Amino acid sequence: MAKKFSELRSRMSLGSQARADAQAEAMLAEMPLNELRQARGLSQKMLAEVLHVQQPSIAKLEKRTDMYLSTLRSHIEAMGGQLEVVARFPDGAVKISNFSDLGSNTTA
Repeated sequence: MAKKFSELRSRMSLGSQARADAQAEAMLAEMPLNELRQARGLSQKMLAEVLHVQQPSIAKLEKRTDMYLSTLRSHIEAMGGQLEVVARFPDGAVKISNFSDLGSNTTA
């Protein structure tokens, strides 16, 4: 018989619960575009309507490994987010501001 997750979790030690929580946060902090879209509760069709493109265009875009920042920005903004480009170095991180003027409705 299947058990509820809450029952299984309650049997875990506090340390195990903390490790599971940290691992879940790490997984949510980094994901591919298709998983991000799904996590936001959006279908490819819904996103296509917002971007005024066909659904197959969204499927193709989500499989790409290289794209214009303006395309990625439009995709993220259509999901309700905001894209920031950050360079990380051993001594700190710097937000790159060159891209703040990119048009939010530009696609490539």
